[in-house]
Amino acid sequence: MKKGIWGLKGPELKNRTKPFALRIMKSIDALPKTTSADTIGRQIIRSATSVGANYRAACRGRSKAEFIAKLGVVAEEADETCFWLELIIEGGLLPKEKVEPLLKEGDELTAIFVSLVKTSKGNQKS
Repeated sequence: MKKGIWGLKGPELKNRTKPFALRIMKSIDALPKTTSADTIGRQIIRSATSVGANYRAACRGRSKAEFIAKLGVVAEEADETCFWLELIIEGGLLPKEKVEPLLKEGDELTAIFVSLVKTSKGNQKS
């Protein structure tokens, strides 16, 4: 299989997005039992699991345009997940050292998917 952007193959990204979602799920279970933590927890579970689910859907896209559109959703959800992680850190809901590795992975995934969207759009015009 041909390697794509960032030297990653499609299955490698699938294998990266699912563990990311699982790690988020485990971390969210450790949030304090407050209204704000519950609200953020629900939001981040939706966005983090959406990254992998929508990437899988993109890979099954029926056209290049559908693939690119789904990748755009993936990039948005990855970035939204980073936003919630930042709030968890800045709000002191979990220890920074526990959340930073997730934020780093979220930032990397966001960058990968944004780059994939740009590259795919460029290839579509060619």
